[in-house]
Amino acid sequence: MTILVGLFSRTPKDPQQKKNIQKFKEFKKLVKEKKYSEALKSGTEYLQKVPHNHDVLFTIGGIYYLKNKYKTAISYFDKALEISTHDPDVLLLKAYSHQKLSENKRAIQCCDKILEIDPKNKSVSKLLEELNS
Repeated sequence: MTILVGLFSRTPKDPQQKKNIQKFKEFKKLVKEKKYSEALKSGTEYLQKVPHNHDVLFTIGGIYYLKNKYKTAISYFDKALEISTHDPDVLLLKAYSHQKLSENKRAIQCCDKILEIDPKNKSVSKLLEELNS
């Protein structure tokens, strides 16, 4: 569907688009360089402008997981799952976070969702063994 705006343009332009793309690239570079504190700051600023970027939500959740801030990580994983409900990577890190918080029932629920998507997932099988022992 084409929306006509003005005389010559077909779609409205986002005046912040270039800045947002640059901010996203900066965020990815900081993560790659393992500058996690700076990446968290950059990613959080990016999410204020673009709140529904699945990759950024997942990556920030992963950074919080690495920093042992599991509840904060879970909140970002939940936001990422609102966008992509069946992402096995997000579900797996969320399950590990729940395990670290001794919330085994919730961890098992995440594992069950992953098994629906990927029944042969070895990481989930291993995690379930740990949770059930």
